[in-house]
Amino acid sequence: MTQGLPRPVGGRLARGLPALASIAGAMILWEVYVRVSGISPLVLPAPSRVVEQMAANRTLLWDNTLPTLSATLTGFAFSVSIAFALSVALDFLPKARRALFPIFVVSQTLPLVAIAPLAVLWFGFGLTPKILLVALVTFFPMLVALVDGYESTDPEIETLMRSMGASRWKVFRAARFPSAMPYFFAGLRISITYAVVAAIFSEYVGARAGLGIVILNAKNSFRPDLMLAAVVVSSTLTLVLFGVSALLQRVLLRWRQAGQGQ
Repeated sequence: MTQGLPRPVGGRLARGLPALASIAGAMILWEVYVRVSGISPLVLPAPSRVVEQMAANRTLLWDNTLPTLSATLTGFAFSVSIAFALSVALDFLPKARRALFPIFVVSQTLPLVAIAPLAVLWFGFGLTPKILLVALVTFFPMLVALVDGYESTDPEIETLMRSMGASRWKVFRAARFPSAMPYFFAGLRISITYAVVAAIFSEYVGARAGLGIVILNAKNSFRPDLMLAAVVVSSTLTLVLFGVSALLQRVLLRWRQAGQGQ
């Protein structure tokens, strides 16, 4: 079926077909099970009912998706900025890295169920606690990815540059930073999936709007169909952001792909 299409488009369709087929198969099995078993929609709504709720509540879902998206992108941008600045500082200051890394690791062991209510208590129901929680969840994978990326630099290149009189900053800019870029984008793709979840969880704990509020209200109203509709929207949002991250990597690291092709 893809022989008449240009090769890149046909190739992408061919690669995506197994995933689409598995998702479609799972939805069909879910729909058949609900209809055959006669289980109550208050316990397990069918996919068709979830889609109906998405259509019926599209305005509600859209109006609450925007605050979640805003919190996700703002918190994630803050997280990436902090992680990048810290990674550069830690690369130039190995002693500081050994001193501070255990603290960063401990920060990832803090349970969100305890931190989120405190953030709302300290900073209110606005955007600030959402940004802080998204940053807390996502900055560590970014930091580790960047630090590991710097360490992956070919030591022979560094030795050669230093033997030619290159300063430490020039070695970082010309060798260590480019070596870290694939690691950076790997961390970016991992972190962006956590960012959406963190934003929704912070809304769930305390906010005026957002998909977390929709899920909370639907739970209190015994509306699993609307809860799942909000979950589908949040999953779609995560997939879109993941795809944007992958596209950015493809565009910005085109030089690396060209080098590998050669």
